[in-house]
Amino acid sequence: METTETTQGGPETDQPILNYPFHRPSAVEVPPVYEELRAECPVAHVRLPSGDEGYVVTRYDDVRTVLADARFSRAATIAPDAPQLTSTPPVPGSLFTTDAPEHTRLRRLVSREFTARRVQNMRPRIQELTDGLLDEMEKLEGPVDLNTALAFPLPVMVICELLGVPFEDRDRFREWSDAFVSLTAHTAEETAAQRQQMIGYLAALVGRKREEPTDDLMGALVAAHDEEGSLNEYELIVMAATILVAGHETTVSMIGKMVLTLLRHPEHMAALREHPEMMDHAIEELLRVNPIGDGGPLRITLEDVEVGGTVIPKGSAVLAAVCSANQDPARFPGAEANEFDPARPEAVHHVAFGHGPHFCLGAALARAELQIVLTSLLDRFPGLRLAEEVESLELTTGMMVHGLTRLPVTW
Repeated sequence: METTETTQGGPETDQPILNYPFHRPSAVEVPPVYEELRAECPVAHVRLPSGDEGYVVTRYDDVRTVLADARFSRAATIAPDAPQLTSTPPVPGSLFTTDAPEHTRLRRLVSREFTARRVQNMRPRIQELTDGLLDEMEKLEGPVDLNTALAFPLPVMVICELLGVPFEDRDRFREWSDAFVSLTAHTAEETAAQRQQMIGYLAALVGRKREEPTDDLMGALVAAHDEEGSLNEYELIVMAATILVAGHETTVSMIGKMVLTLLRHPEHMAALREHPEMMDHAIEELLRVNPIGDGGPLRITLEDVEVGGTVIPKGSAVLAAVCSANQDPARFPGAEANEFDPARPEAVHHVAFGHGPHFCLGAALARAELQIVLTSLLDRFPGLRLAEEVESLELTTGMMVHGLTRLPVTW
């Protein structure tokens, strides 16, 4: 384990402090330290990028506890003296920094846009957008960066249409989103500047939608403010920013990593091509083995809480390591828990979308996008293969969301 020092006090006085986030040896491996922590130290004492101390919980059952138990608060992260994940304080008043009842109120305002029925109605349009991107990709001579050709533009197109944001501004969204999910890749000043630019852009967009009402999600949020008074101007803009960032950032990274997993397992890829009805379950396994990041949003304990045999003191920063939980052999037995097995029956129990009141609002939309993209890609390009060795691929660093920097493919 990579340690910085030994704790002075705390739950375990002889427990080393580990540097978080943990080292990833390659683009296709989670940090090996998680296996060791699950076995020997399920509640690890860590030094966060901000310099504050905190705890990382690594076992499946314990992670679900942290994600769902009200004693682990997101709202408490905005307190002036709260330990922080990064040097940039979190944005107050968002879905990520509120607890019930505020979180419940905000979530209810947008949940109707992400229902299974609404997503089902969106599938033809998602298919149309996917086909258009694959048409353009087919015209090119390989190798092609799948990130540029497909993984990035599709989720951005979908969330822009849903929210009602001009797609032509997508390059600006990328810069803003990267700043929002930065751990160490941006300075506090850079992150603050990018956030301010995004808020200014969305405030101007709100003004235009007041003048010319629309039937998209942004238009609905404006109406909720102007007509119903169910959220204030600040909450309106923060909600739009949250949906814009969360609605595409994770799906962008997941498309690339899922395709890479399939390319590394041609036998499974061939089986899915012959039996597309297996894709839905395979998506669950791909979500399980391909972590979005190391952990979910930070939480603060509202009282002393015992987890995994360790008492975490009141006021402590806690991260639930979803990527570790999803590879916990105690919950995912049989084949090696870190190996891709599209027939694994337990795959549906993953926590890639979280658990409890903060379960991902866009899970149904993300699943639809992933199912359509992977099925269409395998069908259109039966000879799809990597254009470079796996060892040459890299993940983005210093970010809460890990995506491939590029994914060169040919066919």
